Amino acid sequence: MTVTVVVGNPKPASRTLTAASLVAKGLRQDSEPTVIDLVSFGSGLLSWGDPAVAAAVQAVAASELVVFASPTFKATYTGLLKLFLEQFDGGTGLADVVAVPVMLGAGPVHALAPDLLLKPVLVELGATAALPGLYLSDRTFQEDGVIERYTDRWRSVAQALGTRTTDHA
Repeated sequence: MTVTVVVGNPKPASRTLTAASLVAKGLRQDSEPTVIDLVSFGSGLLSWGDPAVAAAVQAVAASELVVFASPTFKATYTGLLKLFLEQFDGGTGLADVVAVPVMLGAGPVHALAPDLLLKPVLVELGATAALPGLYLSDRTFQEDGVIERYTDRWRSVAQALGTRTTDHA
């Protein structure tokens, strides 16, 4: 199974990247995820046709499981992630991709943001977003056990959904 992590944090090698990678590895323990740290594209995200961005879009679209992660910024996901998601065709850009929305924040006030704000966009782009979104404390996610409980609970579902089908009727 092809697993990818897409990180929309404006800081390179962020806690968001660490958390998303842990989620991906927990859901698919047999697969090392490809990491796409969007900040590395710089201004390439602002124009259509950037070769590096286009390659990343293709890699994500070809993945079976993608963890889309962002810090909570102004009560939603970052503009960096939005710019990347705008590169996909509506309705079909993420067809056959199982998408897992993950967001980090300082407190529980935005705990519904992954499901209310990020998941609908992923579904609009054609992704299967059957797993609940995951909201994590940006300070305690590495030791509070939330990622382990989430991945233990949803691993079998992610694996069952991750069987890519290429025959579209």
